[in-house]
Amino acid sequence: MSIKQDHIDWVTKDRKYLWHALMPYKENVAPMIVEEGKGSWIKDLNGEPYLDGMSGLWCVNVGYGREEMARAAYEQMVKMSYYPLSQSHAPAIQLAEKLNEWLEDDYVIFFSNSGSEANESAFKMVKQYHMQTGNPSRTKFISRYRAYHGNTMGALAATGQAQRKYKYEPFPSGFLHVRPPDAYRRPQGMTLEEFNLQCVQSIEETIIWEGAETIAGIIMEPAITGGGVIVPHPVYMQEVERICRRYGVLLIIDEVICGFGRSGQKFGHMNYKVKPDIVTMAKGLTSGYLPLSATAVRKDLYEAFKQKEEYSHFRHVNTFGGNPASCALALKNLEIIERENLIQRSALLGERLHVGLQELVEHPLVGDIRSFGFLLGIELVEDKQTKKPLSVATVNHIIEQAKSRRLIIGKNGETVAGFNNVLTLSPPLSSTDADVEFIISTMKEVFNHLTR
Repeated sequence: MSIKQDHIDWVTKDRKYLWHALMPYKENVAPMIVEEGKGSWIKDLNGEPYLDGMSGLWCVNVGYGREEMARAAYEQMVKMSYYPLSQSHAPAIQLAEKLNEWLEDDYVIFFSNSGSEANESAFKMVKQYHMQTGNPSRTKFISRYRAYHGNTMGALAATGQAQRKYKYEPFPSGFLHVRPPDAYRRPQGMTLEEFNLQCVQSIEETIIWEGAETIAGIIMEPAITGGGVIVPHPVYMQEVERICRRYGVLLIIDEVICGFGRSGQKFGHMNYKVKPDIVTMAKGLTSGYLPLSATAVRKDLYEAFKQKEEYSHFRHVNTFGGNPASCALALKNLEIIERENLIQRSALLGERLHVGLQELVEHPLVGDIRSFGFLLGIELVEDKQTKKPLSVATVNHIIEQAKSRRLIIGKNGETVAGFNNVLTLSPPLSSTDADVEFIISTMKEVFNHLTR
């Protein structure tokens, strides 16, 4: 394949000026420079097409190239491009109302730019809530090992991925971690329900051992996504909710990836019929077209911030949070998801993808395949009996083999040492039947050609 001169020029400038996320510096390795996208497909500068099986970074839920999304943002920018939410504007009000409709409950919405900021806001809100309701000792948060909650200092402290934290410590104190409900590695002879209840018990024990009066909140994704697609049994989330109510601990559900149809429901927690105190969201809120995130706080919690005493209000500001164009675009995004029945479509395509790839479980390198709506993980192992994780080098080789066949897939990279062995798929919810068949056939071809 010939490389265009302008491609070479772009690569040269890229190496000179850009600092890439999660990419170790390699002198002779160039990033793929993406020029355009349509539906589930992107093209590089040479015009080579790839199906984006990761929706960018788990976010392009309605697919690339939606002109009506761009137009919604454009029209809002022409009318009123910016005003901070220290005051207000119509797009933010309309979107907050719409999010309440989607959440099927009564919440007050605080807007930010990213999932990290949404979680950071949640931690501050929870601490202040307890302070103003007579529980100043409640300052600690419980999260899970292998989970990711963001890259700001508080969100990273909540994250249970040691490789993401290395060289950035110390972090804010008060963040505790418990084992994840990794059913693939449960003790032999233990049922899924028994194992999940055992994992929940570790949460309750932590609350008791630390002192229930010191625990402010628990934060968790409905399913651990970037940490390896770890999907709990429904009894797990339901029991976590009961524990929170029993001990007066607030439940924060991180819907940054699982929200907006990805799980086959509007939000991932709805698969378990639990009611969070706080819901954080980003990514699929705008399908990645513009930055926007939200922290939804149950209305009765918000009442604690209405006190007249000095410092009782939430003293937190975000310059671009709730940008009018982002809000207008998000409203259009939710309209598309509803109009095209993409939530139901997500459930259907997720089941089709899972069933279509199930035969890969017979491959000697595949230990487990698990999914949550239209999100799937393939755990790779050196040995099925010992479940020893596959080497990162081999995992990367498989990803490259998929890319050479025009399919972009992901992995749970740089999370926990020795456990970066899960391939991830999270295609746009708008993917066609042909797109899904392409993913299935390509993944089968990749594994059929693998040698030990």
